[in-house]
Amino acid sequence: MSPPVEDILRVMPELIFCGFGVLLMLLQPFLRERNGMAFLALCGAGLGTLASIFPLVNAGSAFGELIRADGFSGFFHLLVGLVAFLVILASAPYLERERLAPAEFYALVLFATAGMGVLASAQELLTAFIGLEMSSISSYVLAGYRRESLKAGESAMKYFLLGSFATAFFLYGIALVYGATGTTRLSQMSAADPGGILLRLGLALILIGLGFKVAAAPFQVWTPDVYEGAPTPVTALFSAGPKAAAFALLLRIFSTVPAANEFWFWAFWILAALTMFVGNLGALVQTNVKRMLAYSSIAHAGYILVAFCAVAFTRGDDERLTAGVAAVLYYLLAYALVKLGAFTVVSHLGGAGEKRLDLNDYAGLGQRQPVAAAALSLYLLSLLGLPVTAGFLGKFYIFKAAIHSNLIWLAVLMAINSVIGAYYYLRLIVIMYMRDSQPGVDRIPFPASVNLVLMITAFGTIYFGLFPNFLIGFTSHPGFILGR
Repeated sequence: MSPPVEDILRVMPELIFCGFGVLLMLLQPFLRERNGMAFLALCGAGLGTLASIFPLVNAGSAFGELIRADGFSGFFHLLVGLVAFLVILASAPYLERERLAPAEFYALVLFATAGMGVLASAQELLTAFIGLEMSSISSYVLAGYRRESLKAGESAMKYFLLGSFATAFFLYGIALVYGATGTTRLSQMSAADPGGILLRLGLALILIGLGFKVAAAPFQVWTPDVYEGAPTPVTALFSAGPKAAAFALLLRIFSTVPAANEFWFWAFWILAALTMFVGNLGALVQTNVKRMLAYSSIAHAGYILVAFCAVAFTRGDDERLTAGVAAVLYYLLAYALVKLGAFTVVSHLGGAGEKRLDLNDYAGLGQRQPVAAAALSLYLLSLLGLPVTAGFLGKFYIFKAAIHSNLIWLAVLMAINSVIGAYYYLRLIVIMYMRDSQPGVDRIPFPASVNLVLMITAFGTIYFGLFPNFLIGFTSHPGFILGR
């Protein structure tokens, strides 16, 4: 018996991502042209992203309440689809420069994106586990895609081993939650005893598994090494896509499992404070740009966790819940645009073999390549939280949500960490504009596809920094939050 048409439409993005991934693998022996492969992959990513409209207009549960299509999942489908599209667009020159096979790369990106979509729309824990594994297995291979590079091999091995441990924690947590509630469906857990030891332990193990994915301290140890060793376009994907999908699942659990609200508040409070300090203090001593941005990603995960604390502290107040969720979603979009843009610049300036990743390699970039320096400066200033950028409003909305939830000390810690982060962001800008170029460093022209990615991300960074009302209004709609 075939499933209803409505159920098919509600998973249409994942079907398109997977379909084009399989098509790329099948056509690889016949389609040798790199541009043809890139065009086919872009079509898959673009159509999959546009197909997010189907879950939005056909909201509801699918496949026996395993999947839920609503404004929430639609937002994340659009976000991870946009990330995949921009990563594919920016990676074409990189793959040609490094002489890497394009078909498998694009297919893995599409498969990983499909897994992220499943994770964001899952309404049942085993379905979420399937989405997590779809994304993770593809990511492990992508991390070591430069097979001749020792760093890439080390990156893939660390990611695989630590990711496997995290997956085991997540799966064991599901088993304990099932033992406590008798179900793995989130919508049926409301009657569970919030004080049950088995349920609390299961939720704690799930938090460990997802904490690894979002690079929250103390589960962040893999991040700097994996980000440094993986191909830079893959690092861009890791910094935006899987993190957003994992946060989506955490938000869905928060909004449907009352025990999670009560139990996870203090856990998130501690994780937020620890993650902010570990990320920012670690970034201060880095001389490698990719490692610096990796520690920066850890710090920004801490900022997002501040908003999670605000969500957990709502205590049934729908207005606070709406504001907290809107702050998380806005920040995730702003963060994804900025990180994609920054890693795209780093990817192209790194040169063959990614040998130019030291901070000193960026000396004189403002005179040598003013457009690239200006774009990277914009992204760094947005990460810092300068007004007129999306990063500023992202931090503002999180501050606002924290203050309204009376989380004063957590807001103070966030402000202190923002000041710490200013040092290493401004340090790179100073190096680009106030130091002379090293001898023998030539100007590196940017291909049209890379320029297009920089234009899109730079425009989005400024646009959402000036005109956030549409996005905030969309995510603050009473019916948006998980179909309420």
